[in-house]
Amino acid sequence: MNIPITGHTRLTGLLGSPVSHSISPRMHNESFQYRNLDYVYLCFDVDEQALEEAVNGLKTIGIRGFNLTMPCKNQMAKLCDALSPAARLIGAVNTVVCENGQLIGHNTDGIGFVRSLKDAGEDIKGKTMTLLGAGGAATAICTQAAIDGAKEILVFARPTSRFWSRMQKLAEEISRFYPCQVSLMDQADEPRLLQALKESQLLVNGTSVGMAPNIEDSLITDAKYFHSDLFVYDAIYNPKQTRLLKLAEEAGCRTCNGLYMLLYQGAEAFRLWTGQDMPTDHIKACCFDGI
Repeated sequence: MNIPITGHTRLTGLLGSPVSHSISPRMHNESFQYRNLDYVYLCFDVDEQALEEAVNGLKTIGIRGFNLTMPCKNQMAKLCDALSPAARLIGAVNTVVCENGQLIGHNTDGIGFVRSLKDAGEDIKGKTMTLLGAGGAATAICTQAAIDGAKEILVFARPTSRFWSRMQKLAEEISRFYPCQVSLMDQADEPRLLQALKESQLLVNGTSVGMAPNIEDSLITDAKYFHSDLFVYDAIYNPKQTRLLKLAEEAGCRTCNGLYMLLYQGAEAFRLWTGQDMPTDHIKACCFDGI
């Protein structure tokens, strides 16, 4: 891949720490080249302490936009001049567009989830979903699922989690503004979890439990929690098949991992910056094959 740099090249990038492992530069630069756009995407290793200074510098030099990864998403929401409805509800930003010197914050993680779900042949609209977790991925998934028409979302998390109160507030906000009922429950309450899954058409793991190197971990370890009409989605993509997905498949469930959630959240950022669609089929073939 040969990216020509000109005097008109527009800058985009990724801020967070660490960022050296990210596939976002390859995904976006390949897309820019494919669409014949004079843009470039770079990684900047920036932690929370340096974020405001880095953002001010990028704003001064006229960056077109940038992504945020951990640990910067929540802090970025406070630095933006305006927020999209999803970013405002979630309280976290993973994509920023610079428009006339104003920083507009978006959260495209949930959009990535919903698009990857549709890619797998499943629609969130009118469905009851059981969601495991209350962290960043879970809040984005919960918010976008409500915006896109989920009927009910049953969230299970640890009351001792530092994210519990934030998810509690989010549940109240969603239930107030959208026709979707969100309930927050203790994940240790096995009878309630079992009943929730009996009522659900979709189970989503929004936690890091089961991610490499701890690939034998799973929040659900008993086949009694699954039924054949349950679609099981794990936001993790390393490994490709978590223990949760393996157990679900053995119980006759259809499953999907989070690899294309990563693709489609990037595709939405690409659209916000350029006004064009990312060539997702091309990117799947050249950047995601073999991951």
